[in-house]
Amino acid sequence: MTPTGPCNAPDVVDVVALGESMVTFLPSRPGRLADVPSFERGIGGAESNVACVLAAAGHSVRWVSAVGADGFGDHLVEEIGSYGVDVASVRRDPTRPTGIYFRTAGDRAGDAHEVAYYRAGSAASAMSADTVDPAAVRSGRVLHLSGITAALSPDCLGLMRALTARRPGRPLVSFDVNHRPGLWRDTDAPAVLRDLARGADLVFVGQDEAWGLHSPDAVRAALPEPEVLVVKQGAAGATVFERRDVTFVPAPRVDVVAAVGAGDAFAAGFLSATLRALPVRDRLRHGHLMAAAALTVPGDLASPPARDHADRLVALDDAAWGRLRLGPGWTEETQRAAEEVRTP
Repeated sequence: MTPTGPCNAPDVVDVVALGESMVTFLPSRPGRLADVPSFERGIGGAESNVACVLAAAGHSVRWVSAVGADGFGDHLVEEIGSYGVDVASVRRDPTRPTGIYFRTAGDRAGDAHEVAYYRAGSAASAMSADTVDPAAVRSGRVLHLSGITAALSPDCLGLMRALTARRPGRPLVSFDVNHRPGLWRDTDAPAVLRDLARGADLVFVGQDEAWGLHSPDAVRAALPEPEVLVVKQGAAGATVFERRDVTFVPAPRVDVVAAVGAGDAFAAGFLSATLRALPVRDRLRHGHLMAAAALTVPGDLASPPARDHADRLVALDDAAWGRLRLGPGWTEETQRAAEEVRTP
């Protein structure tokens, strides 16, 4: 599958990412939120994470969103723009605030992990089909969305339904299910997310969030419509269904620093390789490498490996790929790691 997009549109970029970003407050040390004395400011948002990683990897990217006309909004626009992302289509809302959240330092999968969101009534939650610039949304070869946006408000859900409706001339629509149960209220989230995924061309879904389905084949049976379906299977790897073909690629071993941002980084790596028209196996390996970069730093965003170094790792034979182990700082040592794994 190779994205084509609106080839005659002005100012076409590789990827448009639409969704909310928030200012993230990261704890200065482990412990309960009640006990942490101070926090460091960062940025967080599934779609803007993808945008930043893709821009850092050399792609042209536009972020479409809304933030408040406040200091936190200034920070988000400036910080995301510093990655090389085009932020000209971000709307500044004078009446609604920028969303923020606090989290603990532990793994999100752990029982002790806490997240405190302050995003109700945020500027991004007021996005709708009437407030988003349609020309900006259609200006990418790929339009990347996630299920998080659909959970923010009825207007946001309506926008997502409009963007995933199948119609001629639209960009390739990439959709990361990103089921966050805590964001949904009085709505059958699984049914809504399945419907949105069915309208997309390329879908990412974690097997742990796939509506109780316990195998990639079962997920594919539930989502036969997308041309490409990527089922992420955690540390084991990921399976891609593309038309009649099925491809599984194991993930490399990773010395995890923090299990945050990996899914967004995986999507960015896979999309980057898709834009380069690489084979399915290579797309998966690039996704795994980008995820490994995120897993080996404390925050949501990590510097991606240089493209030529990542390409060397992706080109390893299966045995060498299976010996690969990545730890903190590996993106700066990719070439040396590639040479080491080539030696039995």
